[in-house]
Amino acid sequence: MPMLDLCHDSLTGLSVGDALGARCFVPGTDLPGLLAGDVPPGPWPWTDDTEMACSIVAELREHGDIDADRLARRFADHFEPYRGYGGGAVVILRQIREGADWRQASRAAFGGTGSMGNGAAMRIAPLGAFHAGDSRTAAIQAMASAEITHAHPEAIVGAVAVAVAAAEAGWARLTGHHPEPAEFLDAVAGYLVDSRVATGITRARQLLGASVAEAAYELGNGSQVLAGDTVPFTLWAAATWLDDYPAAIRACIEAGGDVDTTAAIVGGIVAAHTGAGPGGVPAAWLERREPLPEYLD
Repeated sequence: MPMLDLCHDSLTGLSVGDALGARCFVPGTDLPGLLAGDVPPGPWPWTDDTEMACSIVAELREHGDIDADRLARRFADHFEPYRGYGGGAVVILRQIREGADWRQASRAAFGGTGSMGNGAAMRIAPLGAFHAGDSRTAAIQAMASAEITHAHPEAIVGAVAVAVAAAEAGWARLTGHHPEPAEFLDAVAGYLVDSRVATGITRARQLLGASVAEAAYELGNGSQVLAGDTVPFTLWAAATWLDDYPAAIRACIEAGGDVDTTAAIVGGIVAAHTGAGPGGVPAAWLERREPLPEYLD
């Protein structure tokens, strides 16, 4: 299977998770119905998570790797503020669009510390899937993608963790090996430096077998919109339901918080492993997701 196919499967899982997760913020949405398997009517608009992931996939299709300068321009060109971007990202991307150096714009955010938000992690799973079997390259490329908008080390580590998870998930699919949840998390942890994200993933390993409510309480559910509050739970969910995409997405809905982002991250990782077959992205969900940008056709 070409790596680009894995990349596109991951993007499908990310975008469907993002779009369905975003429905949770629509007034009148039947959350118990979603958890029970009811499918709300479409179309389901996707958010900034998908828009930025599409830019990454387009970059990989055209060039086979990530060049930060090229990707920064692509992020800025495709940027549509109404997609739900955070305030910090809006400022950075507008500055890049107006000709600013992304290095200066990214590092100047939040008083010079750079953003430690979950935005670098939310978009990166397809890149990891593209590098299935080469987690080291996935980690390096994730760093190049992350620092364009998120210069804080925590955000960069969060992106690395998700990219490596998707690379490991895709490799498990190619080799036919289904890793145990602890084995999966250990493989990711081996690429991380000391950080809140890494500590959270260690805690996620200890919580394997816990309820969704307990895992979300201990690890966070993205409500702080930080990498450290988002990535550990998403890796716990992906490890737990690596072969069951619908169950993994429902876990994100049950956890609450920043549901479109957690579902995008989990969906991108799990779909790299399942594809659209049994246990994968349901056809009824994909049919309701808003079409992706025409430049990906």
